[in-house]
Amino acid sequence: MTHDTHSQARQAPRASVDPTPLDSVAGIVERARDAQELWASLTTYERIRAIAPVRTRALRAAEEACSLVASETGRLFEDALTAEVTFLAELVDYWVAEIEGLLEPAEVLLDPMFFPKKRGRTERVARGVIALITPWEQPLAIPMRTLVPALLAGNAVVFHPSERAPAVGALVASWFDGLLPDGVLQVVQGGRDAVRRIVDAGVDGVVFAGEEREGREVAAACAERLVPCSLELEGKDAAIVLAGARLERTVRGVVWGAFHDAGQSRSAVKRVFVERAIAEPFLRRLVEVTKELRPGLDYGSVASVAQLGELRSQVQDALNHGGELLAGGELATGSTLVAPTIVRVTNSSVGLMRDASFGPALGVEVVDSAEQAIVRANQCRFGMTASVWSRDIGKAERIARRLRAGVVTINNHGFTAVLPGAPWGAAGASGWGVSNGEMAIEQLTRPMFVLTDRSRGRREGWWYPYGPSLRRAGLALARARGGAGFFGRIAAWFRLLGWIGRRALGA
Repeated sequence: MTHDTHSQARQAPRASVDPTPLDSVAGIVERARDAQELWASLTTYERIRAIAPVRTRALRAAEEACSLVASETGRLFEDALTAEVTFLAELVDYWVAEIEGLLEPAEVLLDPMFFPKKRGRTERVARGVIALITPWEQPLAIPMRTLVPALLAGNAVVFHPSERAPAVGALVASWFDGLLPDGVLQVVQGGRDAVRRIVDAGVDGVVFAGEEREGREVAAACAERLVPCSLELEGKDAAIVLAGARLERTVRGVVWGAFHDAGQSRSAVKRVFVERAIAEPFLRRLVEVTKELRPGLDYGSVASVAQLGELRSQVQDALNHGGELLAGGELATGSTLVAPTIVRVTNSSVGLMRDASFGPALGVEVVDSAEQAIVRANQCRFGMTASVWSRDIGKAERIARRLRAGVVTINNHGFTAVLPGAPWGAAGASGWGVSNGEMAIEQLTRPMFVLTDRSRGRREGWWYPYGPSLRRAGLALARARGGAGFFGRIAAWFRLLGWIGRRALGA
């Protein structure tokens, strides 16, 4: 059996990729574990030298990569180029420059009186084998955001690309060919059964991006095995448009945020809450700019018939509950190429404003105030990203801090995943964990505290034998640290110092 990969707009087969036999997955994880020990034993600098060539390989493959993404997912070549490939250089550069500092041991200060000749430090240790499970949308950028830092930190990675973009996943993995010891990076192709086999095989951490339902299954499987996991799930991003917003920039930003990738980004604008004072000119211009978009040039097709069905159901439900269709809704005959759709809603509880969806449909609600917009935005259980549009930057930033989202942008939307130093996270049903930035290292390593003792004394004060002397010393310590008045504390310190000296000498 093979996975047929194709452009949903054309419904034409493009390539075939064999799924990985399920009974081989456990062996793949075991080989990764064996290889990881050697890889982790190298210095960070040696790992940097090994991985740095990926930057050039990815850029040289830009045209091939974007064409393959378009073929497998229906995404426009330009979307893949601008949002994924061209920023891979910055991603590799960032981690190559920062990884040594992020893995540098940190000293822990110890009181020399009570812990003489002792030194403590916290080290970052590779978790071991990381399972990386990624979706079909952004099939280049999402895996690379984890592959590069995970490998640089000394982990092995078992990579499961989406069964809807298996050839892209294989291409990404090929950029590391010959740079790593055998087994450090391995690809497992297949569907949900393969994902479960990977988790069950005893990996040390899971980084998952994909649908909420599957993410919950992965999280439950990880919880059963006490395996840490990071989840990037679905979104329902809100844009808040305040009365003083710059109209043209705001409109064009919202249109791009809503309809790039045909609305099939987990950080796409799905909901707009616009203050009444600017609502009519905003809506008028929003519709005008949306109708300028060209099918096949500015937006592509929805990736599956199932997605299209969910999208049309949400739009119809909004219309049934008093919504007004302002633009779009048309479906090209024999394809999944649907025109960007805008619905003015009067009921914020409809699915178009609450439930996850992948496709070019945007709900707009007119609100009476910024306060009402905040309430509406936070009513949704998803919290991937959000944006606030206003000339008053201070006000916009205050609103941003009150929004339940992993990323909030002011007068822009949904592009910060390409910033390798900026954390990309989520809130609510959109998941937990972080990719990008120094916080991502917490998902890929574990802290280890190492204490070195150079003492030559026969014993520590708290070692055996217990007895009246230790009890008196403990009570003196409590008084010395505040359990007595001023003169009582002074007296306690003198008794305590005498006890420490006698104990160090073995008395």
